[in-house]
Amino acid sequence: MAYSELIKNFNRIRAYLRAFYVQGFRHRDEFTQKSLRSYDNERRRVESWLGDYMSFGQDEDGRRIFLSVDSRSIPENPLYRAFRTRTFTDRSIMLHFHILDLLKVTGGLSITGMMDELTDRLSQFEPGDLPDESTVRKKLREYGSLGLIRMEKQGRETVYRLSEDHMALPSWVEAVAYFSESAPLGVIGSFIQNQLPDHFEKFRFKHHYILNALDSEILYALFQSIGEKRLITITIRRQAIHVLPLKIYIGTQTGRQYLLAWSPWKKSFSFYRADLIDKVKSDCLQTVPEDLANRLDAFCAHTWGVSGGESEDREHIEMTVFAGSDECFIVERLEREKRCGTVSRVDDTHWRFSADVYDALEMLPWLRTFIGRVTQLQCSNEAVVARFREDVAEMAMMYGGVRDAVP
Repeated sequence: MAYSELIKNFNRIRAYLRAFYVQGFRHRDEFTQKSLRSYDNERRRVESWLGDYMSFGQDEDGRRIFLSVDSRSIPENPLYRAFRTRTFTDRSIMLHFHILDLLKVTGGLSITGMMDELTDRLSQFEPGDLPDESTVRKKLREYGSLGLIRMEKQGRETVYRLSEDHMALPSWVEAVAYFSESAPLGVIGSFIQNQLPDHFEKFRFKHHYILNALDSEILYALFQSIGEKRLITITIRRQAIHVLPLKIYIGTQTGRQYLLAWSPWKKSFSFYRADLIDKVKSDCLQTVPEDLANRLDAFCAHTWGVSGGESEDREHIEMTVFAGSDECFIVERLEREKRCGTVSRVDDTHWRFSADVYDALEMLPWLRTFIGRVTQLQCSNEAVVARFREDVAEMAMMYGGVRDAVP
């Protein structure tokens, strides 16, 4: 097959980018899905979009290729380029321009008028098969679902017109630029930016989670199903899982996106990583149990991160920290970051954070940020306290201390 820059199946290029350029850094010889020629075609395709952001490493097994991006120097997520490389047929692109142009010139047409105008136009070019009415009707319905055109009933006929755009896009240039790089489905903002005369390039992000762009199609399908309260089937490593999607969680430390869903069969809540979901298929509309909203609130009230759901058992944790009389910022931080926990005053210089969560081990990264101020740490899961003490001991040794000296 001849090399083409365009792609038909984005899920394939999504998996390829992750396996070879983001997570695996594999060699060419490690490509086993198809022939090495297929690997070379995929590599050239990626290089045509991301050539400026690709780096190479050499070891005893050969050369590895990976993405290398400095968030301080890029105004836009480069992975959005992959969404502008879909293949299309000659007829599809021909109908696209003629249909939109005819609706703009005439102000509106029925399917009969559209077919007459298309026949008159296309007959002036080289002879060939004219599109049939069914094809044109499907294209009009597709554009209607996308909001490009609107459909109005006039008697027995449906008249198609271009949608009116009352949005003054230039006045939204800063908001669109920020949205495209910081919000879920930022790829939408990227496409809007292409309609603007000038790009706004003043934003730079210290923590720029560009890999979320690869999950945009998955996330869109999840948001759509959440809005419709529709049961879905998600495929993870070839395993089909039937769930009712409820919320999308985004990690503040990694930027990773998770789906919180309800299993009507297990009668429990579960989290699923969006980057591991290969496919989302909409099923039937789901009748939501009357008490589901209350059960969801009760579940979220004891969720620190994205663990929990399989068991209703909770772990109690308490941490006492020191904050001097002039260190109110420590107390403010505890209040700001407590999530599902509570903060209470012990005395003039000590404050206690407490929480009941499904998995206290999830809290360790946050607990470590108070090292040097923690005067007491207790947890019903003894492994949490042991792990915390071990971390402190290892840190002490790094600075020349003695492991056994850590209390």
